Order: sequence, then structure tokens, then C-alpha cells
Amino acid sequence: MKEKKTARASTTPAGGSGPDARLGVIAGLLAYSLWGVFPVYFKLVDTVAPAEVLVHRVVWAVPFGALIIAARRQWTPVRQAFRDGPMLAWLGLAALCISANWFIYIWAVVHNRIFEASLGYYINPLVYVVVGVVFFGERLNRLKSLAVALAAVGVGILTVNGGVLPWVSLSLALLFTAYGVIRKQVAIGAMPGLFIETLMLLPFAAGWLAWLAVQGRAAFTAGDASLTGLLLLAGPITVLPLLFFATAARNVSLTTLGFLQFLAPTLQFLTALWYGEVLSPAKLACFACIWVAVTVFSADALRAATKKPPPATPAGA
Repeated sequence: MKEKKTARASTTPAGGSGPDARLGVIAGLLAYSLWGVFPVYFKLVDTVAPAEVLVHRVVWAVPFGALIIAARRQWTPVRQAFRDGPMLAWLGLAALCISANWFIYIWAVVHNRIFEASLGYYINPLVYVVVGVVFFGERLNRLKSLAVALAAVGVGILTVNGGVLPWVSLSLALLFTAYGVIRKQVAIGAMPGLFIETLMLLPFAAGWLAWLAVQGRAAFTAGDASLTGLLLLAGPITVLPLLFFATAARNVSLTTLGFLQFLAPTLQFLTALWYGEVLSPAKLACFACIWVAVTVFSADALRAATKKPPPATPAGA
């Protein structure tokens, strides 16, 4: 789904002004709002098997993505990527992670587990922090340590109450974190990168769709015009949020982008309520821990962004 997004962020100061910053904020709001209401789309096509919906996301994202690449004149980085073996290998691995993330998200929505999907994207920034500590030797300050501990308590409450790990939440968070880490290994923009990833998945997706059609099991060829139209929209709804995100990442600070990212799981949470999912006491306790963790995490990010650098030491001192 939260299909996360790896464009280089601008160094615009937090709270910066001007048309570029305003454009960035608007684009960010559009990106995270679209990701936040994704469950509505998947509910509209919930008569289609999650695997077939995933296939349509890949198949129709390719031509729509090609139009965007052409409009933005980004064919050069695409061609360069295809001449770079290591980059293609990284993008292939990224494609596997994001496609698995998409499938689990679609499955969760169809099976009325939107709360769990929402939880996954709330804890995603905290999983990034843990990965940074474990694999990259980063150090946690007290506030980040507290945020991670609160998130762990929340997941623990849900696990003890349900008798099983909330695998949907953890899988979405871990897969998206892996996707983000992998994409940081390659110097390519968000849109060209996504285009190549979907292009690499296209043969498998198109083959699967053709097999379903031959077997008479493809919803796309079942004669329902409205459902066919909705499945065709799978391409735009996959590509457009990323395009908006890339615009935001170029024009606002990482701090602003960090605050905006919590809009998507919040909207998903509200969507789950709209569709009548039961918010059990254990889930509410878990989300309470996560919301406090998010508040602490955001406060630490804001403090770091507004902290003034020490005055420069005079030459010769």
C-alpha cells in the first residue's frame, strides 16, 4: 500500500514559507490523504481476490507511470538504471518488498483488519529507528528510546490479549522499512524507481492475469463494466500519491514530512471505524501507547529541527 516513498528531501527549514514550501505542504497532504483513504478503494473491489488486485496495481501502474515519466522528462535516469547491474539488483529486491507489502495491505482491508494496517504504518517510523540502531550503529537519545519502548508495550498488549503477534502490523512495518532502506542504496528518484520496480514485476503480473483470463477466473473479463473501470484505476492510485510525495519531499523539510506521514494511518484508523471494525479494549490500549510514542517521537524531531547550531569558532582561536 503505504506504498513508502524515497525521494530526497529538501533542506527547507521547518516552518519555511514561500510558494515552494506551500506547494510542498499541499502535495504532502494530498499524498498522505490518498494513502490514508486507500481502504475505501480496496473495499470497492473486495469481490476480487487480493492477488488479482495486486496484479492490476502492477499492470496498470506501468503505462500510467510511463506517461508521468514522459511528462517529467525522466527517461534518462530510467535508461541509466538499466545499464547499472547493482542498481537493478537493488530495485528488484525493493520490488519484492513493496509488492509483498501491497498484497498484505490489500488482504488486511478485504478481511476487515484495517486497524492492524493502520497500526503498522504508525509504528513504521519507530521501526526505522530500531533498524538504524541494530544495523547501522546509530544511537538513541532518551526520547527516542521512550518512544520505541512505548511502541513495544503497545504491541505486547495486543499480542498477550490476542495470543498471537499482530503479524499484519509488523509485516507491513518491516516490509516498508526494508523497502525504504533498500531504496536508500540507489541514487534514483522516486518516480523512475517505482516505474522500474513495476516494470520488473510486469511479466509475472501480466502472466498471472493472462492465466486467470484463460481459466475464466479473471474479474477483469467478467463483464462488469464498473468493476473493470475500478480495476483500471489501480494504476493511477498507485502512482499519483508517490508523485505528490516526491513533490513534497523536494520542497519541505524532513521534519514537516515526518509530521505529515502520520496523517495516513490516522485516516486509515478513522476508515476502520467507518466500516464498523471493532475497537476492542486491547486495541485501544495498544493505539494509546502508539499515539503517545508518536507524540514523543515527533516532539524529539521538532526539538532537533529547531535546535540552533553552536556559534562558529573564530579562526585562529
